[in-house]
Amino acid sequence: MEWTITIKEDNQYVEIVTIGVADRDGTLDMAKAIAIAMGKNKIKKALIDHRNINSVSGETVEVYQRPKQFEEIGVIRGIKVAEVVKPEHSEFFNFLETVCKNRGYNFSIFNDQKSALEWLLKS
Repeated sequence: MEWTITIKEDNQYVEIVTIGVADRDGTLDMAKAIAIAMGKNKIKKALIDHRNINSVSGETVEVYQRPKQFEEIGVIRGIKVAEVVKPEHSEFFNFLETVCKNRGYNFSIFNDQKSALEWLLKS
């Protein structure tokens, strides 16, 4: 998976646009890069746009372990993350959302960017 990170200073969030195949290694590499960018710029909100993802991969047990892996690479729980996904990938990402919320992350999945931004930018 490839991604670009843009700092949106006007609204104080980072925007990440991804492309390719969402898999465990790519996701963890991306999460680490996001954590570094957010920490460096003192930003606590992220919008991740996965609408250009071709496919997602990962067994249920891998997704279940993702929050622990996020913690190990430095993703803090005090951030707010909105992810925009294609409807056909919703089932996978909705499970990830549930697992992350259960582990204390402020994390929500959306199928459109407008709703994601509205949620993200609310206090």
